[in-house]
Amino acid sequence: MREQGGRPSSGMCPRVLSDSGKEQLSALTVLLAPEEPEESTAFFRFQVQKSADPRETYEKALRFLQSEYYQETKQFTDRLLAVLPPDAPLTGMLIEDGRCILDFSQGRHAFRIPCKVKAVKEGNANHEAAIWHNRVFNPALPDGMQVLAFKPDWKSVETNF
Repeated sequence: MREQGGRPSSGMCPRVLSDSGKEQLSALTVLLAPEEPEESTAFFRFQVQKSADPRETYEKALRFLQSEYYQETKQFTDRLLAVLPPDAPLTGMLIEDGRCILDFSQGRHAFRIPCKVKAVKEGNANHEAAIWHNRVFNPALPDGMQVLAFKPDWKSVETNF
């Protein structure tokens, strides 16, 4: 969060692979899922709704994310969240398959993490957290976006393959 103006690095945007290893998407921005997302969700929602200036919203949210948000690992679950259009072919494939591999790579480090995939229902705390987090960076994010949760199978992770 402290580099590149808060934009995700390539290492934070894994390739999405099928179980057989076929690339389904070259990069997917994923978020860490907070254990208790209500407070940060309320902050993001308030920032987005209070200002008509997207730059002001972005700067306030960025300060929050850079200062305290990512400091304690125990505040996050092991699930990752992603926001996708509900009509995107990938969204349907991931939900139908229920599995994928997230292929993270940055510099000399690489991780292939098999994951279970499921849709997160509207109204669920993680759904709201992902939507409002994304609206900070994309105020034009339309209603009806689909949130997917990825649960890693840590025993099957491959590193620097």
